[in-house]
Amino acid sequence: MENKIMKVAIYCRVSTDEQFADKQEDACKEYCIKQGYGVFKVYKDIISGAKESRPAFNMLLEDMRNNRFDCIMVTKLDRMGRSLQHLLSMFNEFNKRGVHFIAITQNIDTSSASGRLQMQIMGAFAEFEREIIRERTKEGLKKAIGVGKRGRDKKQRKGRG
Repeated sequence: MENKIMKVAIYCRVSTDEQFADKQEDACKEYCIKQGYGVFKVYKDIISGAKESRPAFNMLLEDMRNNRFDCIMVTKLDRMGRSLQHLLSMFNEFNKRGVHFIAITQNIDTSSASGRLQMQIMGAFAEFEREIIRERTKEGLKKAIGVGKRGRDKKQRKGRG
């Protein structure tokens, strides 16, 4: 019987236009080469991981639901999302569809029981990290207002390059 080459969908995400996903893509492609996996497609988003709906991520999910690949790969779990509930929901769907998940820098591979446990633990930490960032941001804005400074609204932030 011929061995089937695992087809991998690579997902890269950065939060802002000032960041680049190239290093994530290169690391995942290198991992695929070392493991003998085939790259199906690379999906890239520039959007917060707190958002559940992301253009490239939505395309990835659509392709997964059409059985176009065997595995989803990222560099780190937090590239997929920051909400534990959202991550667990995604991983339940991945498991039902027989799609593996690999986070290369964290040695997470959901094809094993220990990989699934590690994914759940890392997901909890990713959500915790997001909450800490949110709290610090709120505290910083409150402190700035206390000394007479104003925070920028979303339109002002988007206009800056």
